[in-house]
Amino acid sequence: MKNHLFCFVQKMQMKNHLLNIGILAVLIFIGSPGCKPSPSPLILTEQSHAELTPYADTRIDTLNHIIELISQGGSSGIIFKGEWDLRGYNQLQFKVQNHDSVQYLQMIVQIQEELKKAPINARVLRGTMTDQLYVGPGETKNVKIEFSSDVPYPEVDSCFTGMRNTPYSVNEHYSYSLDLSKIQAIKLLARRHTAGMRYSISDVMLLPGKRAESISWMKMNKLEFFPFIDKYGQFKHKEWPGKTHNDEDLRQARKKEEKDLAAHPGATDRSRYGGWKNGPRQKGTGHFRVAKIDGKWWMIDPEGYLFWSHGVVRVTTSSGITPLDGRNYYFEDLPAVDDELGQFYFTHDALLKPYYTARGIDSTYDYSSANAYRKYGSDYKALYADLAHRRLRSWGLNTIANSSDKAICMMDRTAYTDRIEIHSVPIEGTTGWWPFMDPFDPSFAETMRMRLLAQKDQLDDPWCLGFFVDNEIKWGDTKSLASFTIKAPTTQRAKIAMINWLQKKYKTITTLNNHWGTTFGSWKELRANRKKVPTAANGDLTEFNKKIIEAYFSTVQRIFKEIAPQKLYLGCRFAGSNADVLAIAARYCDVISYNIYRNDLQWFELPAGIDKPVMIGEFHFGAMDRGLFHPGQVYTENQKVRAQMYYNYVRSALEHPSVIGTHWHQFSDQAATGRFDGENFQVGFTDICDKPYYETIEKIREIGYDMYEIRSQVQQLNE
Repeated sequence: MKNHLFCFVQKMQMKNHLLNIGILAVLIFIGSPGCKPSPSPLILTEQSHAELTPYADTRIDTLNHIIELISQGGSSGIIFKGEWDLRGYNQLQFKVQNHDSVQYLQMIVQIQEELKKAPINARVLRGTMTDQLYVGPGETKNVKIEFSSDVPYPEVDSCFTGMRNTPYSVNEHYSYSLDLSKIQAIKLLARRHTAGMRYSISDVMLLPGKRAESISWMKMNKLEFFPFIDKYGQFKHKEWPGKTHNDEDLRQARKKEEKDLAAHPGATDRSRYGGWKNGPRQKGTGHFRVAKIDGKWWMIDPEGYLFWSHGVVRVTTSSGITPLDGRNYYFEDLPAVDDELGQFYFTHDALLKPYYTARGIDSTYDYSSANAYRKYGSDYKALYADLAHRRLRSWGLNTIANSSDKAICMMDRTAYTDRIEIHSVPIEGTTGWWPFMDPFDPSFAETMRMRLLAQKDQLDDPWCLGFFVDNEIKWGDTKSLASFTIKAPTTQRAKIAMINWLQKKYKTITTLNNHWGTTFGSWKELRANRKKVPTAANGDLTEFNKKIIEAYFSTVQRIFKEIAPQKLYLGCRFAGSNADVLAIAARYCDVISYNIYRNDLQWFELPAGIDKPVMIGEFHFGAMDRGLFHPGQVYTENQKVRAQMYYNYVRSALEHPSVIGTHWHQFSDQAATGRFDGENFQVGFTDICDKPYYETIEKIREIGYDMYEIRSQVQQLNE
């Protein structure tokens, strides 16, 4: 017993001795001059830590570290400015509350090395870390954004071009490598909401701590990382469910899908054209038309059945084309030009080819068509086309939307739309996908007529709903087009029309000068003007802006009535507009079309006084759990959430009395390395290897099979 007690005391003395040594070592370490103490949290709502400024036309009120925000337009937010060394910090935290009862709050968070103007989107910007989040109506969310780790091989990062998001931008959604030692701005921004949106932000702070480990491929040097795209066009350094590893995977996927299609042959209540066979039948005219019935807008199919357009854009094998110029080393096992797969250096999408040409892109590879060739053989185009129609019916879809393969559209099996783009003489200085075309120039009407006549086989086709004309035109504010016109060259036809109009209004240049506060010596001098005019001219600019818009829509409508009187003029697919544009478009378009990338349409309403059918030309959701680097315009957490968001969006459209259809963008994923403008979105119903995303397909079927019953129960519009 004594021996045991002696051993116990001896062990305790030794432990105490070691403990004292440990404490002494810690004290020596803490007291050493080279040791930096852990930084304290930075509360950014305290004025001593940051300068707070509103973004755009946001009205803000600050009280007890709570920032109340009221937007005055479609974007809003706050910017914290300062000079911070955040190397000892690992996350940004804040609380956000959405006070709106209908709209989702879509937020973009940007942390920047240098304070600079940047678009409110989730694109990768060098020197900027970006994240995106959504806050539901009435929801309060605690947000934590973790900082990415340092990049050990920045020379790899510097090689990425031509992609909206890169392999280095997938750590925590959109984060991007940046130098945390010299941060100047933290932006909490919101976009795509209506004016008057109210929300609050509080408890904004930077917290100290160790940053997370880098993703495995971000630890690779150039020799290890490149090439990073495999022969199927997939990211090679990551695995995910459904990834294709060999051609046998493609064959097995084909067998699996055939079983799925056999088990789901399609809704049984559909007419030949996809209309509602069980609904109240109307007069058939042999073509699609629109009608307001019991306070709700509908399409009517050629046989007189009620029709709601449930569709998808870009049904084509060529959705996965990517530029090669200067980037060949990205890609593993590119085929020789004379190889059987070498033909896909030369396949193109007819509508998008001019966009590549305009950007000087010479060399491309069509991964999606190459994979269809691997999967279906040399007759891949015919087999893919047949499958496309079977898929659409099985999935509960009834429309091939614009930018699709014309050969697939013309098979008399699924209703379709098409799109015309008027590339005539533009108004100098205007911007967008293309500059705004001058509707006063004779080439405008000539080109429109030529484009429509080029579709002569579609003009009498009962399967064709109609045509969109142009896409996402940049209209600007209520005077933008006229502001460019007044400083355009003397030969600009819109400017000639504007000067003639001003001469009729003011009679003399002196009278105009008195109203504008200008000193033009003659009408000739005004015609030669290439500068911005004073704000006193804004009233006239706004008035003539309407005349430009009127000339645009009226000319297009006139040519429709002349050449294609049986086809619907489906509008220009608004992605932004102003009140004047909408009011004028409503007078000339059969349907007003919008591309609306939001969570749903519960918030949507037409301006007062406008009662027209509405088509959603584009929407989508994406996630980053299937190997692509960008989720598209609206981010979701994973494929299951993405699928539910699809259901919610289409249901909200069905429940809106004005909406007559939704068209998803797009049928298949874009290339991981980007298309002509860098878009590399996970937004397909199928991946680049033509494998369906079954989580999404299940929800498309759920809403698609029941859509007419849902639509029929919608309350009437207020008459």
